[in-house]
Amino acid sequence: MKRVLVTGAGGFIGHHLVGYLKKKNYWVRGADLKYPEYEPSVADDFALLDLRRWENCLKATDGIDEVYALAADMGGMGFISAHHAEILRNNSLINIHTLDAARENGATRYLYTSSACVYPEYRQTDANVTALKESDAYPAQPQDAYGWEKLVTERLCTHYREDYGLETRIVRFHNIFGPLGTWDGGREKAPAALCRKVSIAKLSGNHEIEIWGDGEQTRSFCYIEDCVDGIYRLMRSDCREPLNLGQDRLVTINELADIVAAVAGIKITRKHVPGPQGVRGRNSDNTRLREVLGWEPRISLEEGFKRTYAWIDSQVRAAERRGASVALEKPSIAGRRASAS
Repeated sequence: MKRVLVTGAGGFIGHHLVGYLKKKNYWVRGADLKYPEYEPSVADDFALLDLRRWENCLKATDGIDEVYALAADMGGMGFISAHHAEILRNNSLINIHTLDAARENGATRYLYTSSACVYPEYRQTDANVTALKESDAYPAQPQDAYGWEKLVTERLCTHYREDYGLETRIVRFHNIFGPLGTWDGGREKAPAALCRKVSIAKLSGNHEIEIWGDGEQTRSFCYIEDCVDGIYRLMRSDCREPLNLGQDRLVTINELADIVAAVAGIKITRKHVPGPQGVRGRNSDNTRLREVLGWEPRISLEEGFKRTYAWIDSQVRAAERRGASVALEKPSIAGRRASAS
């Protein structure tokens, strides 16, 4: 039985990936600062470790054949736009130490989860953006520290493959969403925040929701089941270059809010307020994804939000029953201190 490590296994994507790999009959070790928040992990071994420390990365990778490196200090635009030094420091330590420990302990494959945030700001100034090809990452100009760190670690993975023979794979996520992820507190991303706001609007009877900026900024969004399927397919492939993983359907944030409202069965009024918005437009060019893997994400935005909204709505209602007012308050931009993976 092949032994694999998933770092960031207490976080959203990492937790889903552990479950996926267990169904594929792998022996799985999860590693994170925290256990999954919303349901128990099915990992064979779960190590509570701060992966910013070299010795902890050695423990995590001990006896491991393959590493899925998902651990990161991150969140939505509110968080990553306000914590540049913290993100760059923490994620650099996590990734350098984990990659080097995997090599030291004899791992044969290593998949690094990068981000569409590596793409240059100058290619994303128009809401009607041209879909981003993998080669568009250079000349480099990511918008923030999170993107710069991701791009540098991509280069590090490439050089570890070239110099040390560790087979590395690099995936660039485009806005992954779904159940069992952070949905309040400041680190949540736009899909979860919109689901929470619409749920609260429906419960309260006040159908006005706040949206940062004019809402015409555009993105593409990929459902979690497609994400973990794509990760696994990439790990098993011969593709050594960075690869986009996301949907290629471009929508505005206003349209996204309307999709969530339709799922909830209500009409909403959008109130546009100042707030961090990120780049003006971003979309995934999936040409290479289809060529390399013979596959692309299949779950529609509407179906993905039907599943995601149902889960977040249940969380909001449970919080209301407990009298946990934090779920019904506006999140702070600073968010929580605990590391998200």
